[in-house]
Amino acid sequence: MQIVVFSLFPEIIEQYSNLSILGRAQSSGALELKCVNIRDFGTGKRHCVDDMPFGGGAGMVMTPAPIFDAVEATNPPSPIFLLAPWGRKFDQTLATELATLPGFTLICGRYEGVDARVEESLIDGAISLGDFVLAGGEIAALAVLEATTRLLHGVLGNPLSTHDESFVGDQLEYPQYTRPANYRNMLVPEVLLNGNHKEISAWRELKSRERTIKHRPDLVQEAPSRDD
Repeated sequence: MQIVVFSLFPEIIEQYSNLSILGRAQSSGALELKCVNIRDFGTGKRHCVDDMPFGGGAGMVMTPAPIFDAVEATNPPSPIFLLAPWGRKFDQTLATELATLPGFTLICGRYEGVDARVEESLIDGAISLGDFVLAGGEIAALAVLEATTRLLHGVLGNPLSTHDESFVGDQLEYPQYTRPANYRNMLVPEVLLNGNHKEISAWRELKSRERTIKHRPDLVQEAPSRDD
């Protein structure tokens, strides 16, 4: 998979992406990641990338020319997404959709946002982490990168790791335990120690459901109604 990220601070993306899952994915060839500094395409001697908003208001807005020029010079893979608060909320479903693509592109905004002509004429859509404000799109881009990359074939050591986890099947993952079985008189549930995989599977399904109802009831789908 090829992913290109446009940012005013590409070093944030590059430094994190050299570690852990993203680093292994690149080393194995599963991921080809390229970071492009939008400031390299800024105007004037100071490589300006922002200006005051028309109509007044606080803060600065990223100008369209450096973004358009950077994208056109790079010819990145489609679709092209802007990280923006009005975008589609990022979740496991979207990560799974992105993981099926041969590649995609992310544009990180900064300041008070980007000139609306980028939205109108350059991108294919937008992605948001949620209803809160960040200083820029880099953290959101990293979340998208990691959540998507870990779903690629061969990236995780155990392919089953992506099956039994939160938000797969609209439920949270069941509670996990490891050694020691007794820690400060807090015991691991006996069912996990008996080696009966059928009982363990049933226990995990029950606990997954209970945890979802308790912490994320919004994920619980109503059972379909049946005619008597």
